[in-house]
Amino acid sequence: MGRFIYGAAADSVDIDDRTLAHLRIVVMNKLRRGEPFMYDTKLGDGIGRRSFWLHTSIPLQFHFSGGRAPRINRAWLDELMKAASGPNGLTVMPEPPDPAQAPPAENA
Repeated sequence: MGRFIYGAAADSVDIDDRTLAHLRIVVMNKLRRGEPFMYDTKLGDGIGRRSFWLHTSIPLQFHFSGGRAPRINRAWLDELMKAASGPNGLTVMPEPPDPAQAPPAENA
């Protein structure tokens, strides 16, 4: 379980490493382009929610508990980037199947 840490007050949310790796890429790309956005996440117990306005002026950290970088699912990244650019901001949705990991089709 990794941790997303935001702001000087070190507000944080626990997120599994795989999701956090995808979130990191989305945030990095949006902020590198100078595109601040809203990130909305469920709290650990799933009862509450927390929203963060992500902007380059606010320090943030991605703390991974595992030693290996997870495999990146391009389809999931595309969906997350679309959400981050939309009117409601980024909310992490379930990971779709990764077309790059699909077994090869058998010839009939």
